[in-house]
Amino acid sequence: MRRQEWEARIQEFAQRWGLKFRNPALLQEALTHPSYHGIDPEVPDNQRLEFLGDAVLDLVVGEWLYHHQPDIEPRELTDYRAALVHRRQLAEFARMLELGPYIRVGRGALQKGRGAYERILADTFEALVAAVYLDQGLDAVRKFVLPLVEKTFPELLKQGAVLNYKGLLQEWSQHQGFGTPKYRVVEQKGEPHRPCFSVEVWINGKRYGRGQGYSRKEAEKAAARDALQRLGLLQTSTQGGASSS
Repeated sequence: MRRQEWEARIQEFAQRWGLKFRNPALLQEALTHPSYHGIDPEVPDNQRLEFLGDAVLDLVVGEWLYHHQPDIEPRELTDYRAALVHRRQLAEFARMLELGPYIRVGRGALQKGRGAYERILADTFEALVAAVYLDQGLDAVRKFVLPLVEKTFPELLKQGAVLNYKGLLQEWSQHQGFGTPKYRVVEQKGEPHRPCFSVEVWINGKRYGRGQGYSRKEAEKAAARDALQRLGLLQTSTQGGASSS
């Protein structure tokens, strides 16, 4: 796809979602994945915008939760925010916007599997949020992001458990090349009819977290949550393809 055609298409995309960019270069940068440097090494990519978008999303989502969910405990608010800004959810937001076909990527980037594509979608969504923020301010970000949050949040409430902590920790561990986390019961106490388990989670020969619960499953979940907190991963945190011109 020629550059001028792509620029016209992404302007149409932005207008469809109510985004009127004063500086079109920000939109172009937001939708350009670093892998596109293999095609054109001179164009700016979206990595710096992605960094900023992560912080902006934390603020906007956290603010919405604070004002609209007054009955939720602070610890649960943190978990809900983490769920809403997690990579998997951001990729889903990108799908809801049908963002994929408008992203400029290198020719080999889409051949690295579903996980890589999820990351491209999530990172680009963060970059787009940052571009909106720099171009139009926080109010515009709220108008853009919060309808997606409001549509998604009721389903999170229905699920009961906010996050699959063990699944998230396994995802992180495998991405680091460490394999599957190992859970070990290190203590069992309490009454026979109601034992309390203490479990540690080990990754690559190192203890990452510890948790307690009245079942092994509950204790393993608590240990995984502890590990994610220690890693800093709870503090913030299928349709269409990207464009390779």
